[in-house]
Amino acid sequence: MDQKNKDLEKFLNFLSGKSKKAAPSEGDSGDNVVKMSKKGPKNPKKYISLAVTLTIIFALAITLLANIYIVKESEYAVVRQFGEVVKFEREPGLNMKIPFIQSVTKLPKNQMTYEISEEEINTKDKKRIIIDNYAVWRITDPKLLISNAGTIEKVESRMEEFIYSVIRSELGRINYTEIINDEDSSRGSINDQVTERVNELLSNDNYGIEVVDVRIRRIDLPTENEQSVFTNMISDRESIAQKYLSEGDAQKRRIEAQTDQQVQEMLAKASKEAALIQAEGEAEAAKIYNKSFSQDPEFYSLYRTLESYKKTVGEDTVIILPATSPYANILSGYIK
Repeated sequence: MDQKNKDLEKFLNFLSGKSKKAAPSEGDSGDNVVKMSKKGPKNPKKYISLAVTLTIIFALAITLLANIYIVKESEYAVVRQFGEVVKFEREPGLNMKIPFIQSVTKLPKNQMTYEISEEEINTKDKKRIIIDNYAVWRITDPKLLISNAGTIEKVESRMEEFIYSVIRSELGRINYTEIINDEDSSRGSINDQVTERVNELLSNDNYGIEVVDVRIRRIDLPTENEQSVFTNMISDRESIAQKYLSEGDAQKRRIEAQTDQQVQEMLAKASKEAALIQAEGEAEAAKIYNKSFSQDPEFYSLYRTLESYKKTVGEDTVIILPATSPYANILSGYIK
């Protein structure tokens, strides 16, 4: 153990540049002592140079690794030098930037959803409503976004200002009942109009983004206005219901009148056709009778006599006829 301590002390003396003659140990011979004294300490500059070289290599390796960046499939990479965009990477892979003077900003390729803060808006009929909406947007030109906006946060803030301004303008031209009424709702067209108008405003700023869709997720009433609005809504609905009932009654009476008129016209037409058919039938029957009776006039006379009695004599009628009457002869079974 003493020998190891002595060797360590010698090594430290060499590194510190001290020239110290080592004392011979008990086991060393005189020749060994003479040889060591002749050899002398090694040059410490050699170790210092090695340490500096290793330090430089390590620093270069760290710097190299720190300036390698990876571009993923779902992102863009924009390289800036002194604030100016000098390179733009859209393909995935391994890339390098110049240390200390270049910086890399990564931006997503996919569509993003931005939750817009709730805002209070007045409708055309002066109703206060709270709008909760969101926007779906994407980056179309990363270089323009970085050059003109700098960050996604600034773009989203600007986008929110435009969306709020356009929605306030659009809803300010519509009554509250038109917004919430499912049948007459124009909310879908409002969303499309807002999306189109916001893109126009953003194109003026040249931010290199596109708003894919703006959607109104929920429309609420301020708490202090809920009861009055609900009362007005009930009154409006009752008025609309009464209007529908009145229109229904009027339409019912109109349909009944039209139906009665059509029935009378149909009955008159049917009666006319029936009379015509009956007249034609009677004429045809008379023609047949005349043809038949012309062949036996006496029988025709008898038939007409019987028909006349049939029409004039009822069940309780009493007729007194002479015995020589033709009709009495017929009844008694005698026919001349």
